[in-house]
Amino acid sequence: MQQLTLKYQNEDDKAYGLAGMAIALAALDALDRVAGVSLDSDGPMVTFSNEFYFSGSPSVSPKSTWNALLHNYYITSAMVVSNVMSRSLVRLKQEVPDEIRLRVREEIGAEGRDTCALEDDEIENLYRKTTTYMRRIFGNSRLHPAIDDFARALSCRREMSGLEIIDELRRLQII
Repeated sequence: MQQLTLKYQNEDDKAYGLAGMAIALAALDALDRVAGVSLDSDGPMVTFSNEFYFSGSPSVSPKSTWNALLHNYYITSAMVVSNVMSRSLVRLKQEVPDEIRLRVREEIGAEGRDTCALEDDEIENLYRKTTTYMRRIFGNSRLHPAIDDFARALSCRREMSGLEIIDELRRLQII
């Protein structure tokens, strides 16, 4: 039996992680912020469009700026959680190990403190919201065949644009 780790074990594991992240982006209606994904990337597998990256402006209110940062933090947190859930719940057909879940929680917490100056209770609420939502998706065994197909499509094609991801997820009736 394979054990889930934070590092990808093989190409199949990596494809399921990327599939999970793309599905999370679709679930959060954030695929418009994705330029593309690539299994062969030396850096991050997801490339965001300009809409995702924050560029400060004196004409934007501090509250709007903070809300944009918070929303992007929520998106990236959901991507991390869904990567792990897709690899564990769908690919390996087992629960996410406690040590992985706790490590993800720690990383999400550090990012929330650094990026958005969130307090621990705010981070915990966002983490619970994220994990509950993503568990409804990746814990739904009726979706597993479509998620399997999407991971295979990513493995085969190696890269997809944001629009191609939308087309593929619609074809598989995931969105």
